[in-house]
Amino acid sequence: MHSSLTAPPRTGAHPRTGLLRELDHPSQLFRDLGPNWYASVMGTGIVAVAAAGLPVHVPGLRIFATAVWALAAAWLVVLTAAWSVHWTRHPERGRAHAGNPVMAHFWGAPAMALMTVGVGTLTLGSAWIGQRPALVVDVVLWSAGTLLGLVTWVWIPYRAMTDHRVTEDAAFGGWLMPVVPPMVSAATGAALIPHLAPGQGRLTLLLACYAMFGMSLIASLIIITLLWSRLVHHKTGPAAMVPTLWIVLGPLGQSVTAANLLGGVAPRVLPRPYASGAEVFGLLYGVPVWGFAMMWLFLAAALTVRTARRGLPFSLTWWSFTFPVGTCVTGTSALALRTHATAFQGAAVVLGALLLVAWVTVAARTARAAASGSIFLPAPAR
Repeated sequence: MHSSLTAPPRTGAHPRTGLLRELDHPSQLFRDLGPNWYASVMGTGIVAVAAAGLPVHVPGLRIFATAVWALAAAWLVVLTAAWSVHWTRHPERGRAHAGNPVMAHFWGAPAMALMTVGVGTLTLGSAWIGQRPALVVDVVLWSAGTLLGLVTWVWIPYRAMTDHRVTEDAAFGGWLMPVVPPMVSAATGAALIPHLAPGQGRLTLLLACYAMFGMSLIASLIIITLLWSRLVHHKTGPAAMVPTLWIVLGPLGQSVTAANLLGGVAPRVLPRPYASGAEVFGLLYGVPVWGFAMMWLFLAAALTVRTARRGLPFSLTWWSFTFPVGTCVTGTSALALRTHATAFQGAAVVLGALLLVAWVTVAARTARAAASGSIFLPAPAR
């Protein structure tokens, strides 16, 4: 496994104290900084977006959501600067990530991080920086994230089909990472449609979002089937990879979100009966897929608890407990707003609480491991 995925604390005869004590030199933290680090931006950003969209009123919730968005935005800037140093000083290691059959799939994370912060800027940041600047930031981040996501959708599966050495038991939740960004583009692109003037530009964006919805959904269904088969035939595998089972919730929850958000803006763009059909699709697609997502949530939780009893080492894969659950919160909230069902409102609150606990736990563990430097060390070869 790659360093940033499974890096354990270093042990030695002469332990040191202080910040980055596990590293021989502070600059070593840039050496193996992989794209999977952007999952921490995704996981933080989705907390803000999910909190802002909850279908219930909680005093102070929007202030909390805005503060978390600001944290995600700042972390995106810091991480991107650090990744630039990584590519400047260690370009050969950066290129090697795409050739690693595990790490390569996490190339989908930067695209989703950009779009998550972007939609948070439009939804929450506009109160700080103004509506027009927030819109410009979202357009830039959505465009960059969408372009990168379309590249990873083709590039990483192509590498897996041509270059990577893949065994029969290799499928894991991370295989979804490079194909989910277009679904995030579809969900977050819905927020941009009302800001376009009526006409072909608005129509093109709506149709493009639906097209990206389809390309991500179908690829995700194929991968989920492969993952199910691997679990049945080869079981859960290494403990450090078990948290990636939660990634399955990502395309499920995000597709429910996208279907309903796009259905909500379709009447601005499409004529009847297609506008009404888009709204109906949001409900008739969303509820069955939400049901499967909840089933998978309980299955993933059971497998995680089973693994934790035997030992579940901390690694960056723990961020899989955050963003995917966050998409279930946004999807459930979208269904609650469409149906006005108290059952969905309650489920959104419960899932939101689960997301908050997961985020606080994983963020604290990440900060602790980063302070010691252990999370930046390469794991020993297996």
